[in-house]
Amino acid sequence: GVAISTYAKYCYNKLQKAALTGAKKGLKKPNIEEIRHAKNAVFNPSMFGSSLQDIVAMQKERYPDRQLPWVQTRLSEEVLALNGDQTEGIFRVPGDIDEVNALKLQVDQWKIPTGLEDPHVPASLLKLWYRELEEPLIPHEFYERCISHYENPEAAIAVVHSLPRINKMVLCYLIRFLQVFVQPANVAVTKMDVNNLAMVMAPNCLRCQSDDPRVIFENTRKEMSFIRVLIQHLDTSFMEGVL
Repeated sequence: GVAISTYAKYCYNKLQKAALTGAKKGLKKPNIEEIRHAKNAVFNPSMFGSSLQDIVAMQKERYPDRQLPWVQTRLSEEVLALNGDQTEGIFRVPGDIDEVNALKLQVDQWKIPTGLEDPHVPASLLKLWYRELEEPLIPHEFYERCISHYENPEAAIAVVHSLPRINKMVLCYLIRFLQVFVQPANVAVTKMDVNNLAMVMAPNCLRCQSDDPRVIFENTRKEMSFIRVLIQHLDTSFMEGVL
């Protein structure tokens, strides 16, 4: 006995997001498990495409003491557990799309399957989680400040500390995570230096709202520089041990 309007609203929101980000990609047709998951999604919201506030609310009963989204920390841990920091092209080379889709389904059921072998799979899903957040990790109202201070470490760090608490925590966890990968010994193997990491991660943190191709092109460079400055200069030691 669920109102049709409930389904209609859910489908409308999904269509709006699909128009912006594209629909599910992959070579395989949806399997039974995916179809069942999609049918129940209106009652069990996904951790992908939701707001940070909603994601934290979703996990409250299961993980009442966690300050960070479980999906963020577990996927990050899995990348490192699979030696992602010793894998060439990590975060640049995409994981197998069907494996990524399968993992996404598992993660939405609060599971990380054993037997994962390719660190590119959780790395790709982690990037997707950031990219699909309902509101960008760095909210729209902070965007202009970010691209204005893309070369000024002190001002860039001040922007981070002015973010809403959950956004600040999630961003600082991400930056601390990326700081692992920019260690020279790791870069020698991954070929992913701070510039490459900033290039692949900036679009997952900041979203330019302009439709002008010239503005988008110019801002892309500034977005990358802003994230690069954070990786190089943000003190994330206060995040040690925080989950």
